[in-house]
Amino acid sequence: MAPLFPTTGILQDVFSTQTRFDPHKPRPSTVTESTYEPPIRRFSAWSAIDDVRLKAGALGNEAQREISEASSAARARTGQIELYSAKYYAACTFGGLMACGLTHTAVTPLDLVKCRRQVDPKMYKGNFEAWGKIGRAEGFRGIFTGWAPTAFGYSAQGAFKYGGYEFFKKFYSDFAGEDAAYRYKTALYLAASASAELIADVALCPFEGVKVRMQTTIPPFASSTFGGIGIITGQEGTAGLYKGLYPLWGRQIPYTMMKFASFETIVEAIYGQMPKSKSEYGKGVQTGVSFVGGYLAGILCAVVSHPADVMVSKLNVNRQPGEAFGGAMSRIYKDIGFGGLWNGLAIRIFMIGTLTSLQWGIYDSFKVFMGLPTTGGAAPPPKQTANLYVDGSIVREGPLGDQGDGAYSSGRGGAGNIESPHVKPTNIGNQKGDTDIVPETALREPAAGYENYHTGRGGAANVHIEKHGETGEHEHEHEGLVDKIKHKIQGKKE
Repeated sequence: MAPLFPTTGILQDVFSTQTRFDPHKPRPSTVTESTYEPPIRRFSAWSAIDDVRLKAGALGNEAQREISEASSAARARTGQIELYSAKYYAACTFGGLMACGLTHTAVTPLDLVKCRRQVDPKMYKGNFEAWGKIGRAEGFRGIFTGWAPTAFGYSAQGAFKYGGYEFFKKFYSDFAGEDAAYRYKTALYLAASASAELIADVALCPFEGVKVRMQTTIPPFASSTFGGIGIITGQEGTAGLYKGLYPLWGRQIPYTMMKFASFETIVEAIYGQMPKSKSEYGKGVQTGVSFVGGYLAGILCAVVSHPADVMVSKLNVNRQPGEAFGGAMSRIYKDIGFGGLWNGLAIRIFMIGTLTSLQWGIYDSFKVFMGLPTTGGAAPPPKQTANLYVDGSIVREGPLGDQGDGAYSSGRGGAGNIESPHVKPTNIGNQKGDTDIVPETALREPAAGYENYHTGRGGAANVHIEKHGETGEHEHEHEGLVDKIKHKIQGKKE
């Protein structure tokens, strides 16, 4: 009869890893090694972001290569452009033409809404509502109403503005002299920019008048730029093209003065906070600094020039034929009040900030393209001329005191600069007296009648030897205020 429960041997055979016949011999494994080999991964993980990044990088590198080749070709054609030469001013003029012409034309939709809201603040509640209404009534082309006179006018203005600024900045700097130009550089920026804008606005004014009338009359009073010029001159004569010149000067000259002076100051401050000097950074960083400085300067420009901008728009639309300039301004101001002068300020800050930053970016990029330095940065200190006294690092070596060897100076300060009054000699025995070590940089060439003498700061030795002799005995002569104060405090050696 078979047992009901498994025996000990059966349990050991089932659950033990060893056989019951040889407990020290491991049982052969019945599991066969798999021959499966995973397939080689032929495709890496794909990312749309990485793909876009790689393509953008490739396009950027290709564009940079194309620009470098074009820049090299342009430089080869124009030759080396020297600073402040005729070629330099021509390059700056063309750069200004592109900077202002392209940017003002690009923001024509913003300018259109701004001008219409300045004339009628209740016409639109906001920019998007305005563009929607204009687009439905006049189509997409209507949103760019006035782009042609904008392109013509601001291209001409930009050419005279930037080219003129570079010219007048150099002209006034040379006129003032190197030292005064450095000390009063902000005043120089203001004068140069005002002079340039005075001329630039004469070129802008006819096109600005056509643009404002096209943008503020519905439907536009003319379909083309020169057609509008013909209509105005036919009705009002040539003077009709310039009836907005005075308010245009009132708007643009303060604007441009703030634009250039603040830009130069801001860029100089930015480089002052950076760890390296401007020349140590690449052109990309320098152009980026120009962009940031331009935007910050543009905000200040918008605030300063906005009231005059509103008045220009009003005068171009509402000034009656033959009406005096002052009378027209008084009448318009009574209608709109002080608050009305600030209509559309927010949109103008955005527009002018964007415009100014793009203009400086384009202008300086073109200068880099032509192999010229970007605008702004820390101004170099004035060079020292041969007529100025220099610290020649003159050293007085030897024991302290009056050694009886004549007048001397030991450079900056010190008892030696006043011939050691009240200081007793300190010679001990055969100890030698003190001697001057005067470097060549502190010597002047000898001339007839006297030997070399040094030009360190202060000291009796800064005078001709032939006048006072080698003993340091001075003649009584007229003393200045500084000398009187010095002798009063320290005592004068007789």
